[in-house]
Amino acid sequence: MAPAPRLLPVLTLLLLTAAVGPCAGAGRGGGRVDLWPMPSSVTRGAQTLHVSRDLKLTTAGSNYSDGRGILRDAFARMVAVVNMDHVINGSYQGAPVLAGVNVVVRSPDDKLNFGMDESYKLSVPATGSPLYAQIEAQTVYGALHALENILHWHIVDEQSFPLEIPSYPKLWNGAYSYSERYTMDEAIDIVQYAEKRGVNVLAEIDVPGHALSWGVGYPSLWPSATCKEPLDVSSDFTFKVINGILSDFSKVFKFKFVHLGGDEINTSCWTTTPRIKSWLIQHGMNESDAYRYFVLRAQKIALSHGYDIINWLGSGVAEKVVAAGLRCIVSNQDKWYLDHLDATWEGFYMNEPLTNIYNPEQQKLVLGGEVCAWGEHIDASDIQQTIWPRAAAAAGIMFVLTNLFFEFEERLWTPIAKVAKDTRSVTARLARFRCLLNQRGVAAAPVAAYGRSAPSEPDSCLRQ
Repeated sequence: MAPAPRLLPVLTLLLLTAAVGPCAGAGRGGGRVDLWPMPSSVTRGAQTLHVSRDLKLTTAGSNYSDGRGILRDAFARMVAVVNMDHVINGSYQGAPVLAGVNVVVRSPDDKLNFGMDESYKLSVPATGSPLYAQIEAQTVYGALHALENILHWHIVDEQSFPLEIPSYPKLWNGAYSYSERYTMDEAIDIVQYAEKRGVNVLAEIDVPGHALSWGVGYPSLWPSATCKEPLDVSSDFTFKVINGILSDFSKVFKFKFVHLGGDEINTSCWTTTPRIKSWLIQHGMNESDAYRYFVLRAQKIALSHGYDIINWLGSGVAEKVVAAGLRCIVSNQDKWYLDHLDATWEGFYMNEPLTNIYNPEQQKLVLGGEVCAWGEHIDASDIQQTIWPRAAAAAGIMFVLTNLFFEFEERLWTPIAKVAKDTRSVTARLARFRCLLNQRGVAAAPVAAYGRSAPSEPDSCLRQ
């Protein structure tokens, strides 16, 4: 089975290349195969294949009915990309013509579960009348993409609380502005939009720190009017609000995980606020004890709503976490933070999530790696070139947004035997992938530069 980002890009790569020259598997330049990420196996062809202007989707032999139109809609998006990028003149000059794509899905279920089988096999025959490419997958989401793709939505932070919470309707008073908010219906739309593309949405509220915005609507959540973070550990109301948020979350965000933050906490407000200091003394707690109490109580609330929990921890702790039998997602601030514009794609590619983890059973507890693009210096004007192509050089369980996360590609989902020891051997493939993104309207930055840098001089896209 051949791991790859998702059906739509892989098929589009196949079809776009086939429309203008040898098929993607055919290779050029001494047999090089320009696929990103590299499949577990690939067999190259040797002839030109054109794409019919009336490309068709069929599902002969499939057990999946596509009642929700997941495959149909994905195929329509792929065809739209092909049509957008190419002149269709109907002249094939006697070359073989790809008439369509047949997708065979073994499972009739389309529930988007964590850990589901998302592998697939893509084959394009050299002959046939009509000639159809074949996709075989265990699940419909394997047909859409060959890895689990998660959008980690860091919804709330110190600066803004933009989401409507029906249980506590004043919370979104802490949004940047009235127009910069999400209603619950809009959140549902986002989740449903993502689900049809095989994307889970992992929601995060960050507690007890990064929560100044909560108190705009409910000032009693602050320790005091002059010391506003972290949330008041001594107040039951704080935990009632967290319970209300997670209760409302559970009606919208169906993914099994929820993220509770827990990082970058300065607890000095707890000891400088007299009533909270008295509460700490009464309960025999110091600041560290109180932080632990807060995190564990918040986790217990999340568990009561059926969630598994993710929290941020410090750097260099992965080996300790898995040694304790816990699951882990790795994110190196110095290697996998996209808002660090001096972090190169080579560093993203060579970063090893399993550093100092040698036990095979413990390695299985590392779910993947998180590539973050925090929003301090990112907005709609520069997000694409900040993310791409560096995110593609990392991999696995990766997340990207303005406090958003996507999963992508090469580093973890390429078989370990195929991971390059020298990044120079994969530069051409990544450059081609970046050019393909540009052709599709994604403003991916040059490969030969730091994050979101401009080209250094005029040249071919493949050499920038």
